[in-house]
Amino acid sequence: MAKPIKMPKLSDEMTEGKIAEWLKKEGDEVKAGDVVAQVETEKATLDVEAFEGGVLLGFVVKSGETAPVGAPIAWIGARGEKMPAAGEKRPARAEAKGPAARKRARERGVDLEEVAGSGPRGRVVLADVDRAPAQQPARRANGAPAPAVQAPAPAPAQRKRRALPPVVELRDETLPLSPMRKAIARNLAAAKPGAPHFYLEASVDARRLVALRGELEELERGPVSLNDLIVKAAAEALTRHPEVNAAWGADAIVRRGSVDVGVAVALDDGLVTPVIRSADAKDVFEIAAEIRDLAGRAREKRLRPEEYQGGSFTISNLGMFGIEAFYAVLNPPEAAILAVGAVQKVPWVDDASGGLVAMERVRLGLSCDHRVVDGATGARFLQTLRLVLESPVRLVVG
Repeated sequence: MAKPIKMPKLSDEMTEGKIAEWLKKEGDEVKAGDVVAQVETEKATLDVEAFEGGVLLGFVVKSGETAPVGAPIAWIGARGEKMPAAGEKRPARAEAKGPAARKRARERGVDLEEVAGSGPRGRVVLADVDRAPAQQPARRANGAPAPAVQAPAPAPAQRKRRALPPVVELRDETLPLSPMRKAIARNLAAAKPGAPHFYLEASVDARRLVALRGELEELERGPVSLNDLIVKAAAEALTRHPEVNAAWGADAIVRRGSVDVGVAVALDDGLVTPVIRSADAKDVFEIAAEIRDLAGRAREKRLRPEEYQGGSFTISNLGMFGIEAFYAVLNPPEAAILAVGAVQKVPWVDDASGGLVAMERVRLGLSCDHRVVDGATGARFLQTLRLVLESPVRLVVG
């Protein structure tokens, strides 16, 4: 009689699982204990084993689809037997305990072939594994334990300039939420309603940035501010981190195919955020001129809606007010916003000389929507942005 392979409950919190990949094909012979699929849960991707031998008759849940715990995901039976029609009931059978025991055995180094099972039909259960002695380390002929193989010591680190991550081709796309991302969004929204922010900060050596700004003004192509350079640098970094150039879409993550950077402009009664469209494709002089135009019309309240809506990332700069560092609130539905403090000359140990010098530095604060961007993702973006700002010639030579 055909029997179902059910979506297992692989953790106490698990209510559903997503079939990441079927490892067997329809019609394959399957033995008890064979791994037939990998299931993606909120925390990890885990193996699903067959508890009966036979032929894999067919799939109920395909790769990429989700099913609740306990629901049939495939059927196994004798060759030539038909898979039951949807909704057809079959006799229930006891839930097997194989996956948890196998995991515990791997953790303890226990050989399941040497363990006598006390569960139904002689199956090995957790208690059997816990009672079994763990495997001892291999011994040499003289009876002494074999020495552990040690990895060679790493070579001394050499000081060198880090390479930037590669530019990624951006495109508009909507990414369905994985079970893990659903759990992150649900749990964090409960802890911090609305858009659950987290914050990162980096201090950037601004000496070369300040020098570049002065040299650009000598070209007499119009004034260029430090903020204009930071906008260009952020656009450059976003082309290498499309996961930050994104937005929260309620039940999906929306990645943007264009780098559209909003620049917060203070008004007497609030603020507005005009958007520099395709900022990565414009040079710093074009960005500077466009920001001056948009900011001027913003203060006169003459912006059109399409000029201040639909950005993919925002920059807020309060350095001109002497603010050293701050964290900005997200501009929904965008996933991140960069806060820029004042450039200050501070005592700092120079990496090159090892001496204490008076160094111009600027502090950057990145606020992220944790439903879309994780801490490591935001940190990598901020790391790239710092590399660009500390070697700013790339902002004018491409």
